[in-house]
Amino acid sequence: MGFLFRVRLASFFAGAAAASLAGFCLLYKDYMLAHDAIAQQAKGVYEDFDERFESLNKRVTALENQKKSETTKPAEIFD
Repeated sequence: MGFLFRVRLASFFAGAAAASLAGFCLLYKDYMLAHDAIAQQAKGVYEDFDERFESLNKRVTALENQKKSETTKPAEIFD
């Protein structure tokens, strides 16, 4: 009777170990797919942000140059 219980107990733990290994592999694969998807989205957002920053920087530079060219000479002081 004791031998049969040990065999069942060993089989249970072997099955539990195999199931947990399979579950870990499945979850790890799912984790890596989600990580790659998020990384791709973040890369796209970064590139979009970089393009926007460059265009805004060009606009600010153009406005500053326009402001410098439009400045008038200081008014003469009449005595």
